[in-house]
Amino acid sequence: MSQKRRQASYHRYLAESPGSAPWGLAVTAAGRQAAEGGAPYPPAGHPPDHAFSWAKGRVLGACQILFITAGRGEFESRATGRRAVRAGTALIILPAVWHRYRPDPASGWIEHWVELRGAVVENLRRAGILVPEHAVVEVERRLELESIFEGVHARLATAQSLACDPERAALGLQILALVTGASERRESPRTISAAVGQAERLMADLLERPRPIPAVARGLGVAYSYFRREFKRHTGLSPHRYMNRLRLEKARRLVGATDEPLKAIADRLGFSSQYHFSAAFRRHFGHSPSAWRRRNDPDQR
Repeated sequence: MSQKRRQASYHRYLAESPGSAPWGLAVTAAGRQAAEGGAPYPPAGHPPDHAFSWAKGRVLGACQILFITAGRGEFESRATGRRAVRAGTALIILPAVWHRYRPDPASGWIEHWVELRGAVVENLRRAGILVPEHAVVEVERRLELESIFEGVHARLATAQSLACDPERAALGLQILALVTGASERRESPRTISAAVGQAERLMADLLERPRPIPAVARGLGVAYSYFRREFKRHTGLSPHRYMNRLRLEKARRLVGATDEPLKAIADRLGFSSQYHFSAAFRRHFGHSPSAWRRRNDPDQR
């Protein structure tokens, strides 16, 4: 590899700032490494809780995303087994997951990486979007992903970098979106992704004349049990809960912006009674429909 690429290598670690918590995500470390074939890997200089050897591997306390832009190598975790890595591959390493990786001695590789902490990572794990089994991802939008990494490097490589940097966090979120989107395309048939998207639009369009969810699935040519599982994996909610959320969000708009009687709104959106409508509204929003209407009535202010 060229001297220019070797000089471009760096890594930087920052303490996690409490100021990052409201943003939901923080980029607390990043680096770029041109690993020469046959050279010791990983290079020295990383903190003890991040350093590792191929023989022992490691477990991290944060999420890391690595993107290989040149060369090849291998990755291993208990969930994936040993997998080949090549240029255009991203590695999604989750907290508390044992793993190890290394470049091929014959080729070396060039890696870009970021470390991400915050509620966004945990939310994506709970939703089943970040899972250990999908740690190795072939990225389609490679130039775009590399450009975003370069943006992180530009903001982190200077001595003036702040621990809390919302713009750096936004770049980290873009990286997450690109690599998890690539994982979705690889692990799920495009047809089910399209079916889920179409179902979301149908549910929104048919709020006042809803169809049973199994009928929606049949109309899209998808078995209901499979559709229900994939719908939750894509949206984080079951189809039934998703529909209820749409109904309640529309009900809140109608209650706040119109004088339509609450019973009429309940009937219009398919609630069995005004009582059940009010109870569901209170559970979801923390206050009754009538309280919400008073809050939005200019004459009551």
